[in-house]
Formats: sequence, C-alpha cells, structure tokens
Amino acid sequence: MDLSPVQQLDTAIAPLNWSGLITTFLCGGIVGLERQLCGKPAGIRTSTLICMGTYVFVAVGGSVAGNFGDPSRVIGQVVTGIGFLGAGVILTREGTVLGVTSAATIWVLAAIGVLAGENRIFSAIIVALLTVGILVGVNILESVFASLQQGVHARIKRLRCKNDQEDS
Repeated sequence: MDLSPVQQLDTAIAPLNWSGLITTFLCGGIVGLERQLCGKPAGIRTSTLICMGTYVFVAVGGSVAGNFGDPSRVIGQVVTGIGFLGAGVILTREGTVLGVTSAATIWVLAAIGVLAGENRIFSAIIVALLTVGILVGVNILESVFASLQQGVHARIKRLRCKNDQEDS
C-alpha cells in the first residue's frame, strides 16, 4: 500500500508530530518576539529553538522509553540542562544582577516544550500567552507606577541609560 505525501511526512518525523512542532515554533516565536523587541538576549531564534528542542527531547524520550523506562527522567534532565543555559544569561554589573527575567523566561520556554512533548498543546499555548502577558504587563505597570521602579529596578534603569549614552 502506497502512502500519501502527507502520510509520508508524518512517518518521516515520527515520533514527533506537526501539531507539536508548529506549537513550539509559534509559542517560542511569540515569547521571543517580545524579548527581541525589548532588546533582551534570548530573542526569537533562541526562544523558538529552546521550545522546539525541549519538545523533541521529551517526545523522543517518551517514545524510546515506551513501557521499559520512565519518560519523566528526560524531563528532569531537560530542567537541569535549561538551568545551566539560564544561568549563562545572568550577569552582574556594578553590583546589580542582570538577566534573571531572561533566565526565568528560558525556563518557561522549556516548560512550554515539555507541554507540547506531552501533547498538551492548548496548555502550551496558554502558558506562552500568559508569559507574554506577564512580560508586557509588568513593563506597562513599571512605566505607569514609579514606585515599582525602586531598588534594583532603579539601578538597572540607570545602568541602561548609562549604556545608551556610552553607545551614542
């Protein structure tokens, strides 16, 4: 029996599926777009690749484990690996810690990939939208309420202004 071109593509990417790949591409892209527009280190490419890579590991890990293993071990290893990646974007400058939000975003991107890998597509989309909502919403709140720009946030703002002046 000959397979249709669509069936051949489905077979070629197994154990992955198109809904998971497209979901991770879109979710990573949406979160990454917000990060890139804000000039953050993990933009569209990085965010999409984190989501998609995590999805691939979880989907393949679940497939390989089958009845003989524990697919949750793959998820645990992804969480550990993503922790190292997130730690790489955290910097200190003049006594101020920078990049914690980017690191947390990377962690959430991996969680979105895990959701897609577990075929929880709707949950992955909701988490991506909530992530963007938090990132954009808090930026809006910080610009409206000066009291939210106290402490470390005020120092970060001064550092950014200083960097902008040095770059000019």
